[in-house]
Amino acid sequence: MEETERQRLIVDLLKDRPFATVKDLLDVLRVSPATIRRDIAKLSKLGAVRKVFGGIASAGAKEQPDRLSARSFEENQMLAVDAKRAIAREAEKLVRDGDAIIIHGGSTCYLFALRFARRNVRIYTNSLPLASRLYQDGDCHLTLAGGEFYREPGIIHSLRPAEPDFYASKFFLGAQGIGPKGIMESHPLIVRETQRLLTLADELVVLADSRKFAVRARYTPVPLSRISTLVTDDGLADADARMLEDAGVRLVVARIQREPSRA
Repeated sequence: MEETERQRLIVDLLKDRPFATVKDLLDVLRVSPATIRRDIAKLSKLGAVRKVFGGIASAGAKEQPDRLSARSFEENQMLAVDAKRAIAREAEKLVRDGDAIIIHGGSTCYLFALRFARRNVRIYTNSLPLASRLYQDGDCHLTLAGGEFYREPGIIHSLRPAEPDFYASKFFLGAQGIGPKGIMESHPLIVRETQRLLTLADELVVLADSRKFAVRARYTPVPLSRISTLVTDDGLADADARMLEDAGVRLVVARIQREPSRA
């Protein structure tokens, strides 16, 4: 297949979906990863696509402030990666060796949890992607929720859950959106699981990049008053910082490590 034909297929693929992973492109084009990377670089330079973590996005795909449907775990892994890594680094400081913590599913919580793979902590999680990674690369104590695996949010959930023999000092939670009423989600399964896990921890720590303050969703499972600490990045607007402080939420701001611009 010639270069122009491959690149046309890549652009056409993004007409029906806002994102595509490198694996998606390999499955469609049947060429080497090196060839895919060259095509992505050329299309990105032309402005036909946007390079994102793990793949590409449509040149016109942007986060919708009023988005009511949740993205899949796979899509979320590609977004705001530098901010999420900065949040994970800062949030790690809130955990001491020997602590027992709950870590919810989600891409920011995933990056956060990987920092404990070799630390002396006890982790309870409902995230199958996270549990799989910690099983392969870690030696921390891990307790996994029981139930069925739901692929879109990437979590394990039971309709009749038995309460685990686990109580945590902190519950680390992501968010689809944040507003004056609290944490917002559009997936009812995440709402139910969040409310259940809230009963198993002393403190709630929310990990959310600054984009989330512009997103609105259907449900508000957690009011701002229930949040002990919120960790976000340095793109947070002053008005959103005041909203959190007025609600009594401890705010931790992580500085994104940006690459220096090239002339």
